[in-house]
Amino acid sequence: MRCVIARFPFELTKGGVLDSMKGVKPEPVTGESVTIGRRHYPVKQVGQVLTRQDRRDFSAAEVTRAMAQLGFTCRSVPGAAPAPVGVLSSLQRASAMLGAPAPASATA
Repeated sequence: MRCVIARFPFELTKGGVLDSMKGVKPEPVTGESVTIGRRHYPVKQVGQVLTRQDRRDFSAAEVTRAMAQLGFTCRSVPGAAPAPVGVLSSLQRASAMLGAPAPASATA
C-alpha cells in the first residue's frame, strides 16, 4: 500500500511492517499505540522504525492512518475522551483546557 508520511511516499505491506518490527523492543506506551503481533508499540516508535526519520518529522495521525489501513489495531490515548458538552460552562471548559482547576460554585 502506498502512503505518505512526512511528505514522503512509502510502499508498506503488512508483512513488511511485521518484518521491520521483529526484534524491536516496545517502548512504554504513553499515547497512541498500535498492536503488531502480540506487542503494543507507541505509534511514533513504529513510524521511526518504518520511515527511518526523526519522530518530530511526522505526526502520530499519519502513522496511525497507515497502520489502520494495513489492518493493524490502533488505540488512542486512554482516558482522553472529552467531557460531554453542556455539562460544563464555557468558563469551566476553558479553564479545564488550560489545566486550571474548575472555578468553585457561586452558591455559597
